[in-house]
Amino acid sequence: MSVSIVPKWFRNLDTVVKLGLGVFVGAFVLIWGGMFLTRPDRSIPPYSVGSQEGTAVAVHVPAWTSDTEIETLIYRFQKVAHEGREFGRMKIRPTTKDDPAGRYQRITIYVFANDHWTEPDMLHRYLSLDTSHDPTEQTFRVEFEKTVRGFYRLEGMAEEGRIGRIHEVLQGKDTAGTAAYARLLFKGPVTAALGSPDAPADKPASSPLSPF
Repeated sequence: MSVSIVPKWFRNLDTVVKLGLGVFVGAFVLIWGGMFLTRPDRSIPPYSVGSQEGTAVAVHVPAWTSDTEIETLIYRFQKVAHEGREFGRMKIRPTTKDDPAGRYQRITIYVFANDHWTEPDMLHRYLSLDTSHDPTEQTFRVEFEKTVRGFYRLEGMAEEGRIGRIHEVLQGKDTAGTAAYARLLFKGPVTAALGSPDAPADKPASSPLSPF
């Protein structure tokens, strides 16, 4: 003799009540499933894309984010580049959508701990400074670059990632002295996965960072 697994109290309920309970339980399962599938990735710090213009992207992390946490975010950008360059899953729109080689052939990501600097007008102003000789604008450029906490750049098959005070690096003054306050995480061809925690290659030696 078969035994029903449906409780007797449920079998005695009115059909309309059963339908209502079914809808309620189904909705709860859908909501829980959606929350599970869209849960934040806790292996990297929370971040948001404040603005994007061309190949440049300004990313904001909370003010209390440590250098170590920003480092994990930079390495995540590297990992995405090595796994097919699907930066869309990192909330970044295509940067080279008309390039037949791919939608993310070139990208420069600036990581800030102050969302003021990630506003669209701030990024646009910074990107427009190459043609400006106004002292006020040059001062703005220095302030913008001094506020950058992390940096990732992808140019074709070459990439670079750094954390720290990297304003001199952004100005093209990458010297031996910059290692004291701007730590190089990786720099080289994309296929090498240089410095990636998931690769057997040796990471560059760490350098002390000046406090922010």
